[in-house]
Amino acid sequence: MWPEKDQTLELLQQARQGDESAVNELMDRHRNSLRQLVRMRLDQKIQKRVDVSDVVQDVLVEANRRLQRYLDNPVMPFHLWMRQIAKDRIIDAHRRHRVSAKRSVDREQQMVAPRGYDQSSIHLASLLGDQRLTPAAAALQQEMAKKVEQAISKLDEKDCEIIVMRHYEHLTNQEIGKVLDLTEPAASMRYLRAIRRLRQVMQDDGESGEK
Repeated sequence: MWPEKDQTLELLQQARQGDESAVNELMDRHRNSLRQLVRMRLDQKIQKRVDVSDVVQDVLVEANRRLQRYLDNPVMPFHLWMRQIAKDRIIDAHRRHRVSAKRSVDREQQMVAPRGYDQSSIHLASLLGDQRLTPAAAALQQEMAKKVEQAISKLDEKDCEIIVMRHYEHLTNQEIGKVLDLTEPAASMRYLRAIRRLRQVMQDDGESGEK
């Protein structure tokens, strides 16, 4: 999901040397990734009021404003830093356009498996060991993607979050650890527990559907 890291590091070094074109390229290289993230995480009802591109542009403007501080003290990988700015902007959007007064901001910002990301859902279904999923069965793939997404939506917030980060944002356990302030082994363990619970939910749903 995120741009190749070696080139990002090279552009960051050029930006430290005052190269404005490197700064512009750095921001442009992350634009599509930010758009995917915002589309995933911004409540669908809010997207009817707020244009995703506007949120992305706000993120890029803020990142450009704060870039020098990051260059002086890069506390995390650049893409995670950009991701954090985007998450802050998404939270702001939820606060300004609350869908329902009965729903908390934290719950609104939670992402239930995103629309338009079927390949991630299909890949996750294959990891869960559903032998019915075959590359040739396009209709079945779509069906399985929906089942995975429905099952994710039934998980608690922590389980949902870490599965989304791994399979939809394509972050490593090390990167997830940095985001959640966990050690890499702790992030890995949390992920494995979430996957076990997701598998159980899908099994329970399958048994319910057969009755």
